[in-house]
Amino acid sequence: MNLNLQDKVIIVTGGAKGIGEGICQVLAAERAIPVIVGRNEEDNLATIHRLEAGGGKAYAVTAELSKPEACANAVADVAAQFGRIDGLVNNAGVNDGVNLEHGSYEGFVASLHKNLVHYYLMAHYALPYLKKDKGAIVNIGSKTAETGQGGTSAYAAANGGRNALTREWAVELLPYSVRVNAVIVAECFTPMYADWIKTLPNPENKLAQINAKIPLENRMTTAEEIANMVVFLLSSRSSHTTGQLIHVDGGYVHLDRALE
Repeated sequence: MNLNLQDKVIIVTGGAKGIGEGICQVLAAERAIPVIVGRNEEDNLATIHRLEAGGGKAYAVTAELSKPEACANAVADVAAQFGRIDGLVNNAGVNDGVNLEHGSYEGFVASLHKNLVHYYLMAHYALPYLKKDKGAIVNIGSKTAETGQGGTSAYAAANGGRNALTREWAVELLPYSVRVNAVIVAECFTPMYADWIKTLPNPENKLAQINAKIPLENRMTTAEEIANMVVFLLSSRSSHTTGQLIHVDGGYVHLDRALE
């Protein structure tokens, strides 16, 4: 299916690795121009090289998004380079384990900056361009906002905020035909996930236990499967879809646990 994304400029925060890289790969395959915004210049450039080697176009801005001024500068850089912004994927973040019992005010607030505040700031600064081009926003969220996880208060709160902002922005931006949706991730096997699982006792057994709890095919979602939904939501093929929290999770969150 042609998603009508050729030469559309799409910002993807955290686009150099994991789910973000998967989104950039699908965008490039659709002949869009993914713009990676991330903190590590080396990672950004390596991903651009891979995308270009596959015949795609890409651009990158190095920015530490937990710093508010970096969000403004990143959007300004993209606008100066292309003169337009057709879509924004808020994806960057980390499940950093700031919990209730042993956490701190400072750690909680810092985590919100890493996982939520820049979602607002990137959308705020990109909005004039999105309004002009009737663009779209997709927020990447996590099941932790709905299921809880334990030991990750700040990340869960940030994801609750992502869900709420998705609905709020969808309402606020109706007059401009700017659509806003979220893709909610449960268990997606990324390099970061692989590194985490290796820190646990008997990682292979733990991975098998996790897979067994995923109803559809007892396997994790791939980054490409997340990306396919994100890119569809960015495209004109989803032209009457807004304010939705779409779970791409093999039924993990909503299907009956008796299916395990």
